[in-house]
Amino acid sequence: MAPSTVGERTRTWVPDWPCSVAQVLRPQRRGAGDPTQRHEESGRIWRAMRTPTGPASLCVHQRPSTGGVHARAWGAGADWALEHLPRLLGAHDDPSGFEPHHHPEVAQGWRTHGHWRIGATGLVMESLVPSILEQKVTGKQAFGSFRELVRRHGEPAPGPVAPLRLMLQPTPATIAAIPSWEWLRLGVQPAQSRTVVTACRLASSLERITEVPADEADRRLRSVRGIGVWTSAEVRQRALGDPDAVSFGDYHLANWVGWALVGHDITDEEMAELLEPYRPQRGRAAAMAMAGGRSRPRRGPRMSIPTHLPTR
Repeated sequence: MAPSTVGERTRTWVPDWPCSVAQVLRPQRRGAGDPTQRHEESGRIWRAMRTPTGPASLCVHQRPSTGGVHARAWGAGADWALEHLPRLLGAHDDPSGFEPHHHPEVAQGWRTHGHWRIGATGLVMESLVPSILEQKVTGKQAFGSFRELVRRHGEPAPGPVAPLRLMLQPTPATIAAIPSWEWLRLGVQPAQSRTVVTACRLASSLERITEVPADEADRRLRSVRGIGVWTSAEVRQRALGDPDAVSFGDYHLANWVGWALVGHDITDEEMAELLEPYRPQRGRAAAMAMAGGRSRPRRGPRMSIPTHLPTR
């Protein structure tokens, strides 16, 4: 990496597989109005992050002609953001031991999406706060609450990002000090706000789960009151890039996997049984099943496929 304009750092990285930047970064975006991640029609993706070395803005632009990824960053955390760019885009995700042949649908998904990788931000609270807000509510409601939380209590991201209105999530200390009546204004129920505040008070220790194996990270996350299997999986997928993380308890996931593999709705317990042969890459297997299997018939409002899975 090298300095460019004043306050800007740059890096060009060439992955050794056909990396789709937009697809890998899509799960990190919390709805189209997410103030912390902006997608431009030109293909540039902007992210605002609180790194261990300070705030950073990161602009990532894929260059299909060369296969490279060009990145620019600003702020005290710029060097950290650029150093961790490969991990963010899936370079640490190793699918070499994945055996997709227990189900033909998984094998088909793997044939068509074999280059899909799971990115990892390495930033736990960045994923944990919005994941808690998404507990037991609609995506639209959760995205709206998160958007307002960032707008009211966050701060502008560093660098030339004013036209994008790119903003940083509030610090854990700021979130922990938000009064109960303000959470209600944000559309967040007391059970969720209590969990968010508790987690933010433990932020420094929770950030360290990136240093331990995934099963230990899961245990530590779920030791926090209000954080269960679903929330832990959502965080491990995004922050750790855990290929075994499955969002059990999700309103849609078991039925999507059920229709992909056996042609009907199933329970979480049945999904766990179907995915067990793929351990320690059950999350990857679920993604490949939905990519290669049947879609659940539409019944009422259309259900969108979970954002951490590849598009068909």
